[in-house]
Amino acid sequence: MDSFPKSDSVDIMLLLEGTFPYVSGGVSSWVYQIILAFPEYRFGALFIGSSRADYNGLKYDLPPNLVHLECHYLHDELAMPAIHPMVGNDAAFETVRRIHGWFLHGDPTTLDSALKTPNFYLDATNGANFEQFLYSEKSWKLICDLYQERCSDPSFVDYFWTVRNMHTPIWLLASIAKRLIPARVYHTVSTGYAGFLGSLLHYSSGRPLILSEHGIYTKERRIDIFKSDWIQDNRNALQKDPTEVSYYRDLWIRFFETIGRFCYGAADRIVALYEGAREQEIGDGAPHERTMVVPNGINIAQFATLRERRPETPPPVLTLLGRVVPIKDIKTFIRALRLVANSLPEVQGWIIGPEDENPDYAAECRALAESLQIDSNLSFMGFRNPMEIFPDTGVMILSSVSEGLPLVILEAFAAGIPVVATDVGACRQLITGHGQEDEAIGSAGGVVSINNPHDLAQEALRLLEDPVRWNCASQAAITRVERYYTQQQMFDRYRHMYQQGMD
Repeated sequence: MDSFPKSDSVDIMLLLEGTFPYVSGGVSSWVYQIILAFPEYRFGALFIGSSRADYNGLKYDLPPNLVHLECHYLHDELAMPAIHPMVGNDAAFETVRRIHGWFLHGDPTTLDSALKTPNFYLDATNGANFEQFLYSEKSWKLICDLYQERCSDPSFVDYFWTVRNMHTPIWLLASIAKRLIPARVYHTVSTGYAGFLGSLLHYSSGRPLILSEHGIYTKERRIDIFKSDWIQDNRNALQKDPTEVSYYRDLWIRFFETIGRFCYGAADRIVALYEGAREQEIGDGAPHERTMVVPNGINIAQFATLRERRPETPPPVLTLLGRVVPIKDIKTFIRALRLVANSLPEVQGWIIGPEDENPDYAAECRALAESLQIDSNLSFMGFRNPMEIFPDTGVMILSSVSEGLPLVILEAFAAGIPVVATDVGACRQLITGHGQEDEAIGSAGGVVSINNPHDLAQEALRLLEDPVRWNCASQAAITRVERYYTQQQMFDRYRHMYQQGMD
């Protein structure tokens, strides 16, 4: 950390949870792109991660105008104070009791103003500091009361530790907000913990907060929570209703929904990548007058030169460019490849992306390929420059269960590569168009439902086995990206927001 750039102040402070500069991927690439696009501004970046051991070195060179970088780890940094008996601040815990009512159905604009600044979480006299949360009689009584009033799981012990684990990062974030260098504009690329930090900074400094959501954070956490096996459900077989979510899963979901609404209430601008995401933000509590749509954009010229290296007939190569993690549903891609190989034995599947984020899942994917006897057709190629693999790619595949507006689709389009993707995020809009003028361009590939290897394989085969269809899709891809998704269009919108925030 001593080698990180440091400054006393910045123009724009980026608040980044699990992305740049330690994790590669679409959001991180976008952050890197934004910093480079505005050399006239001095950027800072604050990275929030889980544990230091989960990250292995910088994935990006630090741009020269990134003048401040600091990293914090939610599970490593907050030291537990010494245990000692204490009563606790009665007024502060009454405020906390009210916020739990607000958690269920509150309007973020009506939240108690004390909870909007770091001081409430750090001041032992006028607030509820970390010691009081951990050890005070008032905290114990509040947890007991909430358990009796609301918890439908029979285990108080699990409830107690769930509340502890869920809320502990709040005090670390408050401490970070208190110490962070000043900025003229704060910009978070998600709600969640980064969004909560941005809200505290906005309310305590009075400076503007911009929120850019590339994927709806609460939706993605909901997917993660449903799949997690560490969340307890202690009801017996007679108590369980298979149509109901277990209490602790629901509690975690509501927690992230709540801090999401907190961020929506604080943000001066709430930027979605496409109209469907904006509508979902409004449904989740974002004030509609503060929402706007700014699609991702790319450097078209960087990829346009690759078109000259494309053959006239489709190469029998299906490429998935993404991290090997469950949300990208790599297993569906592997199953689809098996089906394509049944009709097109020479087909190759390339998985371009790191495997270190979830090694267990990566091992399961390799085992699946072996069990399907498709490992000779499949290559796990790790991180590669897209410029190297695009010319030999016949069809780009996205099998994800959740996306925003994927940069990889725009990059493939600019190189003239058709795409088959699941119907998530803006994928349908990108492939088939949005609005009469856009739709008239034609389809740039295919769209299928999630977790559907059969349809994914069929759409890929239609393109690989029909050069006319493939060339038409390629031309539609080029026309669409050049008309609607240039990086200059995106930069102009963000330059305007930054300028407004600094006035």
